[in-house]
Amino acid sequence: MQPYFYSVSEFFAMGKHGVFVWSCWAITIGVMLAFIIYSRRQRQSLIKQLTIQQARQAQRTTKTSTPVTKQAE
Repeated sequence: MQPYFYSVSEFFAMGKHGVFVWSCWAITIGVMLAFIIYSRRQRQSLIKQLTIQQARQAQRTTKTSTPVTKQAE
């Protein structure tokens, strides 16, 4: 059984196709990392918006739960 690559430099060269192979790997990993970062930021933004909305709703319910009634004079 013979190894396909005899040295590390041959492995990175990939029979003169290394530039294409490694650039595809880099692009794929870059896009995946960008998607992960984007998703996390969107999640944090959504949680922040929901927290603000929930606080506003709680504030409205406390204002309406104590109704102001006019007293007869």
